Amino acid sequence: MLTAFRNAFRIRDLRNKILFTLFIFALYRLGATIPVPGVDLDAVRNFADQAEQSGFVGLLNLFSGGALTQLSIFALGIMPYITASIIMQLLAVVIPKLQALQEEGEAGRKVITQWTRYLTVVLALLQSTGFAYLFHSGQFTNGVDLIPNFTPRNVIIVVITMTAGTALLMWMGELITQRGIGNGMSLLIFVSIISQIPSQLVILNTNSQTYQFVVISAIMIALTIGIIFIEQGQRRIPVQFSRRVRGRKVLGGQSTYIPLKVNMAGVIPVIFATSIMYFPALIASALPSTGWGASVRDWINDNMLSSSAGGFSPSLWYIGVLALLVVFFTYFYTAIQFDPERQADMIQRQGGFIPGIRPGRATVNYLSHVLSRITLPGAAYLAVVTVLPSLFGWYWDVPVGLSGVSIIIVAGVALETTKQIESQLTMRNYEGFLS
Repeated sequence: MLTAFRNAFRIRDLRNKILFTLFIFALYRLGATIPVPGVDLDAVRNFADQAEQSGFVGLLNLFSGGALTQLSIFALGIMPYITASIIMQLLAVVIPKLQALQEEGEAGRKVITQWTRYLTVVLALLQSTGFAYLFHSGQFTNGVDLIPNFTPRNVIIVVITMTAGTALLMWMGELITQRGIGNGMSLLIFVSIISQIPSQLVILNTNSQTYQFVVISAIMIALTIGIIFIEQGQRRIPVQFSRRVRGRKVLGGQSTYIPLKVNMAGVIPVIFATSIMYFPALIASALPSTGWGASVRDWINDNMLSSSAGGFSPSLWYIGVLALLVVFFTYFYTAIQFDPERQADMIQRQGGFIPGIRPGRATVNYLSHVLSRITLPGAAYLAVVTVLPSLFGWYWDVPVGLSGVSIIIVAGVALETTKQIESQLTMRNYEGFLS
């Protein structure tokens, strides 16, 4: 392992990518500590101490790396971009023009990326406005007003600052993807979660008995090992290419395989599902405070946002909806990534076939059957890992800030980044981390 680290820094290009990524991380953590103008710093400090134990706010704070409870310029984190990406991918399924842009290759993806950026700014404006109102009204802050001078001028400054912070984070994530190592957006979430691990463990230890802390810690370690094991699992579908003679050359005739991972969607469904769970907070903030609006708001606060029964852990409604969303997005994202018809057509055009399966419609049906059988356990695995620590937290009413969501994101992103560094080392004839 140490040899692999030394080899990674011996290669100038790879060393520059790693150092550039670490530099962006440092800027991100610095920005997470700079508060927006116009807030009460003493009230923010008191709220930060209380919110670390709150179910929903604690989860939002976890994905922003502590920036939300500090009301910093990066308070919204990268989640508006993730939400915008979800919306664009959903629209691509129903809007033919977007689907055609996806199939155009690099040029089409650039147009979709630009639209995603514009949508991110719009969502950041909406979310920052909602959070400004919530932090002033005291709905999330136990009655504490974090923005006492709630004038139009101050609100506009807070909203613009938080929106600009999200746009800056989006740019930093794209810079990591282009000039650094790994997926920039996923790595920013990874850093946010890692930065909160020490404080979350202290909170868990303080508010739970010894055996509860040991059991939950053991579950997290076991889940991490299981994630690493399952993420490496794949179903290999053999493909045989027919031999062709062109002049004096004999082409083809070799065998290969199509690797179908048990979890083809990676950590994306978990990130998508978690970002979707932000919408109840925005809905609750927009409802009237009297009549039917108050009833709906109270139900959302009791079942979808706040801790259950006044305790620490999320409610069963929150846990159940999150699990269902993870299953849905696993199927959805897998269908986007792997199209059986396109794959079968590509195999046939290259003169290949799956042994024992006729080319054409029979190959499509076979690939669809195998994909559905693999996706089911993969979706169940993601859902169980996502909600299992939260279920123990709900049963014992202890604050499990490092839920299955955070575990699977940290383990998945770490694996993907390690594989990228591994491929760079292997390409230059060095031993990698996984060799």
